[in-house]
Formats: sequence, structure tokens, C-alpha cells
Amino acid sequence: MKILSAEYVLPIVSAPIEQGAVVIENDKILAVGTFAEIKARFPAAEIDDFGEAAILPGFVNAHSHLEITAMRGFLDRQEHDFAAWLLKLTKTRAEILSDEDVKFAAIFGALEGARAGVTCFGDIGRFGIAGFEALKANGLRGILFQETDFSPDNKTADADFNKLKEKFLRLKENETELVKVGLSPHSPYTVSRKLFEKIAEYAIENDIKISTHAAESREETLLVENGTGFFIGIYEKFGVEWEVPNCSSIEFLDKIGVLKAKPLLAHCVKVFDSDIELIKNTDSRIAHCPKSNAKFGHGIAPLEKFLDARIKLGFGSDSVASNNTCDILEEA
Repeated sequence: MKILSAEYVLPIVSAPIEQGAVVIENDKILAVGTFAEIKARFPAAEIDDFGEAAILPGFVNAHSHLEITAMRGFLDRQEHDFAAWLLKLTKTRAEILSDEDVKFAAIFGALEGARAGVTCFGDIGRFGIAGFEALKANGLRGILFQETDFSPDNKTADADFNKLKEKFLRLKENETELVKVGLSPHSPYTVSRKLFEKIAEYAIENDIKISTHAAESREETLLVENGTGFFIGIYEKFGVEWEVPNCSSIEFLDKIGVLKAKPLLAHCVKVFDSDIELIKNTDSRIAHCPKSNAKFGHGIAPLEKFLDARIKLGFGSDSVASNNTCDILEEA
């Protein structure tokens, strides 16, 4: 048993406590109060006094990509060109980094977060297993969202879904009380409508949490709203048939049933007031990533409108390849 004391304890759910203390035993908090109260109740407990400091709950990083921690700074020359950045990242992860590289990158990324006070991650991983094991290895809490591969063609949706489901179920067998598994259809520009629908239906039926990148960039907006821009060229190169939704990304996700799964939507920079209403009315959530958005020049998400609408949201660092750090206080 140990008493942790400091000038302030911030329970968050109640007012700050001056000259506060928290008593812990193993992995349980037994009591919170003033130091005098706690010392009187637990006179035999060891005391660890942090002095001029504040004790508070761990931070939540609502959106991260731990498995690409090794790419910190590697893509900086492409940060002005989001499409080129995505292509270089995808090629490097698939063709240059080994499984061991990805594994250790994720472990060190999770450790970096822990050292910055993050105790819970909403982590998205293409490899999946790397981030999943990294959270467990560092004793952290979180959800590993197993991400889809590049799969924008309806013709391959059944095979794409079966491959994703197999990865998900393999991870789910090793879930713990602290680390769970979810699904991540990557984005409206890399996942086909049919695959999005299959994932949403599966998630709703089986109470699985999902997360997706949405309304992040100008390139995404051009594609989804107008059927123009960089991604159309990529589809033509690979012979992908693409049906243009002719609406905003959020409206598209609502039309195809994804918002019924109450997803965690990463970024939400390019949103209309009507999109915010859809997010609010479906009880979907937002991971706000201001530093990543700024690094790419995507713009500024309307955080104040999200708060006014009482949408559930949190800060996300995104990957260190688009941020360079995993520090939620700095993000705030």
C-alpha cells in the first residue's frame, strides 16, 4: 500500500484538492482526499510525496499509429503533398520495414506516450498485431483498431472483408481486460462502399468499436464530392471502378450506415454544419488532431462547434510521422 501526495490532486470528476493524496494498493485506487485525511485513514502506508506537482488520471490519445513510429521525420519532405506522403508511407511500410522493425517501433511509440502521461490509446494499425502487443507490453489500456488494406473496389469487397475479419478474430482471441480490438476501414478514399457497409453491419451486429479517417483533406473532398483529383488517377492506374458519392464524406458515411456504428472519426477538418449535426445525432465521436492537420496544411477543424454540439471528442497525436511527438498536453 502506498500514499501518493502532491500540492494538487485533480480527480477531474470533482474539484481540485489542495494538498491532496491518493492511496493505491497493487492496481487499485483505494481512496482520494486531502493528505491529512488519507494519512489518518492509512497510517501505516508508505508515502511518496511529489511536492509541487499535480496528480491526475492518465491522458487518452484518441488517435495514433504506433506501428509507424520508426518513420519520425522520414516523410517531412512530403508533408506539403498529402498524396505523395501517403504513397511513400505505404511503400516504406510494405517493402522496407521488416516485421521486427514495425514491432519495435510500436513498442517504443507506446513507451513514448506513457512517458508523456498517456495511459490509454485508440491505435490504428495496418499490421495490427504490432500495436496490440505494444500496448500490452507497456501495461497500457486501449483499443487496437485493425485497419483495412488498400481496398477501394467493390468487386473485391467480399475477399477484402474476409481477410480483415480473419486478422480481427486472430487478435480478439488474445484480448485482455485492458487491451481490446476494433476495426478500422481506413477512409472513404481507400475503402469501397460495399466493404464499408459490410464492416459497419458486422460491427453493429457484434458490438465492435470502429474508427475511420474522415473529412481530413482537400484531396479527399475533391474525390468524394466531385470525383476529381489525385485519387481518381490512382484508381485509373489500378483499374478500380469508383462510384462518386457527390456529397461530403460525413454524409457519405451516414448514407451507407457507418454512422449507425457510432464510429470514432479521426480529423473532421472539412465538415459542414450539416455534417456536425449528423455526427451529433448519431452519437458518433471525433478524434481531434490539430498538430497533424497543421503539418499537412489541411486546415483547422471547427473544435468550438464540436464542443457546442456536445459531441464526444478527444485529442489524438496521429502518427509521429505526421506530428513528430506523442504528447497530448502539447497537442492541447
